[in-house]
Amino acid sequence: MSTSTETASTSTRRGPKPAGQRVAEWTDARLGLYKVGKANLRKIFPDHWSFMLGEICLYSFIILILTGVYLTLFFHPSMAETIYHGPYAPLQGQRMSEAYASTMHISFEVRGGLLIRQIHHWAALIFLAGMLVHMMRIFFTGAFRKPRELNWLFGWTLLFIGCFEGFTGYSLPDDLLSGTGVRFVDGAILSTPVIGTYLSMFIFGGEFPGHNFVPIFYSVHILLFPGIMAALVTAHMILVVYHKHTQFPGAGKTEKNVVGMPLLPIYTAKAGGFFFLVFGVIAALAAIATVNPIWTIGPYQPDQVSTGAQPDWYMGFPEGLIRVMPGWEINAWGHTLVLGVFIPLIIFPLVLVAIGVYPFIESWITGDKREHHLLDRPRNRPVRTGLGVAWLTLYFTLLIGGGNDLWATHFHLSIETITWFVRIGFFVLPVIAFWVTKRICLGLQRRDREKVLHGRETGIIKRLPHGEFIEVHEPLPQEQLHKLTAHEQPQPLEIGPAVDENGVERKTSPVTKLRAKLSRSYYGEHSQIPKPTVEEYEEITSGHGHH
Repeated sequence: MSTSTETASTSTRRGPKPAGQRVAEWTDARLGLYKVGKANLRKIFPDHWSFMLGEICLYSFIILILTGVYLTLFFHPSMAETIYHGPYAPLQGQRMSEAYASTMHISFEVRGGLLIRQIHHWAALIFLAGMLVHMMRIFFTGAFRKPRELNWLFGWTLLFIGCFEGFTGYSLPDDLLSGTGVRFVDGAILSTPVIGTYLSMFIFGGEFPGHNFVPIFYSVHILLFPGIMAALVTAHMILVVYHKHTQFPGAGKTEKNVVGMPLLPIYTAKAGGFFFLVFGVIAALAAIATVNPIWTIGPYQPDQVSTGAQPDWYMGFPEGLIRVMPGWEINAWGHTLVLGVFIPLIIFPLVLVAIGVYPFIESWITGDKREHHLLDRPRNRPVRTGLGVAWLTLYFTLLIGGGNDLWATHFHLSIETITWFVRIGFFVLPVIAFWVTKRICLGLQRRDREKVLHGRETGIIKRLPHGEFIEVHEPLPQEQLHKLTAHEQPQPLEIGPAVDENGVERKTSPVTKLRAKLSRSYYGEHSQIPKPTVEEYEEITSGHGHH
């Protein structure tokens, strides 16, 4: 009797498995998800506010995909002419393209269409702004160093393609403002020697504006660029997991560990909440602040140009270059080379390439081939920080040039004055910004050195027996001392003696001399303040000269 009872209870315990468990086991037997999950679901992520910049980019990209799918259901990518008979009275009976008419239909007749359009546009602006700030954080902290050079290139490519993705989307409504921007691009394409005319004919299907550019831009905007960007985002995330996350120096943090919170459940919960926070902020901006109100601008007409025709901020750099460039031309053999447009077209990609290859340039100059998982404090790398600020100064200077007409009308200035300010500032302001930033970094290093050796100022004034007044300093806690002294101070590369042991002059290539000179500019005595040694700290804290 007992045996039958035991058998019955055993059969009860071994009853049919839940459907979810059976599906999970079936999937795991073919994909090995349990093993992958066990290895990665407890992955540690550092807890620092600056790492949320990358999350803002990711969440904005997801919002772009979701809202973009909705908009494609109603948009007609056609330049065929039609007559508007929609609810917006000022445009009744106007000739326009189907692309513009369908955008008006989305804005005024589709339920929630205008809000989705605004969310899509704001998400694009925030995505690119987040990408720029995120890459600047990576640059200033040295997170691009080995083994993350490829991830830097992925991010750089993502930002570059994102700018053109934004431009193609901005051009799809075929309104007067976006049409003026496309006309600007056509002029830049035509300035390209030999092949410019053929490229323009290919893109626009004939003389501008042609009849092809909206369908071509639409295909590129919803298929080509999003596919590339999705692949880059995926590769970027895979490398983040593979290389482990960088972290700022601190107690218990080394090059071989990561201090933070696990992916599940803490980080996932925070990330989920942050996604809805980003979505909510973008939705609030879309509901409150209207961007690109195409109904007030009207459809594009090739013989018209809208006043205050400005691109979105991320295209202000190339536009500023072209606007402030003198109208130089070369006429030879019956052909005209428009240098006023062609030279900016050369400068723009050269600057972008320099940004993309910077990690390799710095590694070559400094000779640093080691892996780095701890981040730099920007003040401890004055030259790199100065270069970053100089680049941002150049960017914002050209952004002023790209909106010179708006600056002139809003601030009652001469447009010639603004143009010459940008021309001169292009060469002068980045140099000033570099020098000032470097001096500030060195000053902050000196302050850190004083804090380590003499402690924190308490504000308490003490009078010594011989009448001298001093301020009492309080020793720093060990955690802060570690933070201020944990960074390395690399030494510049040296060429070596001019002669060998036999007195024969050594031959040194110009490249080696240049590398040594650049290395001294990075890590020489004028580019970093020696951090206090243990002996200096012990001598002062033992009572010799310490108050």
